[in-house]
Formats: sequence, C-alpha cells, structure tokens
Amino acid sequence: MSADFTQTKPFSLPVEMQAYLTERNSPPSEHLDSLRRIAADMPAGGMRLGTEAGTFLSILVQAMQPKRALEVGTFIGYSSLSIAASMPADGQLLCCDVNDTWTAVARQHWEAAGVSDRIELVLAPALETIAAQPPEPHLDLVFIDADKTNYVNYYDALLPRLNPNGLMIVDNTMWSAHVLNLDDTSDDTTAIRAFNDHVAADESTTNMTVPLGDGLTLITHAR
Repeated sequence: MSADFTQTKPFSLPVEMQAYLTERNSPPSEHLDSLRRIAADMPAGGMRLGTEAGTFLSILVQAMQPKRALEVGTFIGYSSLSIAASMPADGQLLCCDVNDTWTAVARQHWEAAGVSDRIELVLAPALETIAAQPPEPHLDLVFIDADKTNYVNYYDALLPRLNPNGLMIVDNTMWSAHVLNLDDTSDDTTAIRAFNDHVAADESTTNMTVPLGDGLTLITHAR
C-alpha cells in the first residue's frame, strides 16, 4: 500500500486527543499568543514555530539554563521569544535572519516581553554571521529553522561551536512526510532528506527526532 502524502500534518493526533492535550498543556504567554495571532493573518504565517513545539522548546531551555544560544531563522520571533524568556537573566541569544520587516515584529515583542536585552539580531546571511563567531565550542544551545537548502551547512558550521553538553535543535525534519516520497525531488525536500541522512551518519553525535509538529531533531555530542 502506498503512503498518502496529501495531508499537511500526517502525524497529527486524533482531534479528540489533540483537544484533550491542548486543554491541559500550559498555554503560551500573552506575547507568544500575540505572535500566533499575527502569523495566522500572514501569507507566510506557516513559517512560525508551532505552539506545542514552542512550549517544548521553552521547557528544554528552562531546564538547561543556557548562557549562550544561537538561532538561525527568526521570522516574527516566536521561537526566539520562547528561548529568551526561559534563559537566565544573563543569557544571550544571537538571532540570524535577513528579513527586516518580519524581524521588526519580533523586536516589538521582545521589547514588550522584557527580554530584548538578552537578544542580538544580525541581519545578514546566517553562514556569514556564524563564520564571524569564535570557532571553538561556546554555544550551549542552537536552534535551526531557516532555509532548508543550507541545513547541512548550518549543521557543519555550528556543531564545532557547540559546547560538550550543548544541544542543537532543528525544526521541520519530518517535512510533512515528503521525505518518504522519493518522487518529490524539490529542492527543500531533497535538502531535508540529505540533512537527515547527514545527521544519521555522523557518529560524533547522538540524535533523536521528536514527532512534534513537523519534526524536531535533537542533537548532542556523543559520549
């Protein structure tokens, strides 16, 4: 039997179970909910990190308490706000993006949430921004959710900069199951497929993909 690749969220829970969990999960903050509503009215709103994934990210950050973090792909700031709000007061998050219009929305919400002092936004190609950072391990947390064709490049550039106990998180790695459809040779699907294979083949790391949203891959240095 062939797989059905027509659904946009093929890994969704049954509606009743999703509703049950949504009623019991901690809701997003007012500032995150504002970003959710803004994204819902945007043509590109689907680029926003999902609400459940954002809460999961916040919990990880609160448990880790990273001092130095880097995000590739900021959009309107949902993931960066999820990270920064859970970081220690002296933590610093470097955000890499190229779109001033979208990130202006992010800046407004960082300021309103009182975390703008923890965030530095650099508007430039992310690989250039990363190359300007110290080459040795110094990052406690890395979050990647940007142009898929550079996922392998981001991984290779950031892994050497990740601290021994650091965590890398990469979004969209299930890609709505299109990675399973070998007839889909689009640039993004091919790139995600190549990234997943690249990570799986890297014996220097331990990785696990959590089937949350469109797939979150967690990567650490192997012990």
